[in-house]
Amino acid sequence: MAPLWMLFASFLFAAMGAAVKLASSLYSTSEIVMYRGFAGALLLFPMIRLQGGSFKTPFPKEHLWRSVVGVVSLWMWFYAIGKLPLATAVTLNYMAPIWLATYMFITGWWRGRGLPEWPLALAITMSFVGVTLVLRPAVETHEWVGGVVAIASSVIAAMAYLQVRRLGQMGEPEYRVVFYFSLTMGCAGLLGSLLGNGMSTFRPQSWHGIGLLLVIAGSGLLAQIAMTRAYRIGKVLVVANLQYMGIIFSSLWGMALWGDVFDWHVWLGMAVILVSGIAATFYNTTRTARGAVVKETDPIASE
Repeated sequence: MAPLWMLFASFLFAAMGAAVKLASSLYSTSEIVMYRGFAGALLLFPMIRLQGGSFKTPFPKEHLWRSVVGVVSLWMWFYAIGKLPLATAVTLNYMAPIWLATYMFITGWWRGRGLPEWPLALAITMSFVGVTLVLRPAVETHEWVGGVVAIASSVIAAMAYLQVRRLGQMGEPEYRVVFYFSLTMGCAGLLGSLLGNGMSTFRPQSWHGIGLLLVIAGSGLLAQIAMTRAYRIGKVLVVANLQYMGIIFSSLWGMALWGDVFDWHVWLGMAVILVSGIAATFYNTTRTARGAVVKETDPIASE
């Protein structure tokens, strides 16, 4: 059952990305972030209250740092989605496990923990080869800024995952982490919208726009719940690797909605990043099983 939950989460995350790309023609990135955050918080609030959950936390600073880092990463990813083909933006965002593995590799070598793990180094190197292949069309069409922003988003996402893992170790429930993240997202998006658009941020909405915003908020929230459940009841390695199905789902959304057509080198680059990410996830998970420090592993693969 857990694999089905992860496949469902991957499909919903891809659907959210597609809705974000469609909404980017109607709203600024700040507005999308604002509506995504506030809608998610409003949907979560009654669910938490009905289940008797508490919003009081002894770790406000940790929540603030996790939320700020997460919002910056999401903001940059939404921007990249509006500038790049959907599958390209999603693939580059899925580089986060590679960055975590790179951090582990460098710190392990720096601290002299035995010989460097060269299979992991090969996976990391190949992932950057994949990035070069995937970004080639963006560079040729002068859309390289979107590609750089997408890669930066994945780097910051890795930092956010580490903080999420730390909050989990400190005993914070998932619902509280997601709620404060959504609330911070809404406030940050509101501030950015006011600075960019002034009071025009609150212009009349169209039913088409409202529908897209509801899809973004609903699919994002349901995807988070499904992913959390998958990690809770399933085998870590199987569930963690199934997240990469999001690349395939995003490719299908892109072909269906925008007629995206990729050259062979782009498909090859996506495949290389996918395989490298699976290898890095496998390494992180098996290292945890051997007794490594949990905070140094991939939080996605450890939830």
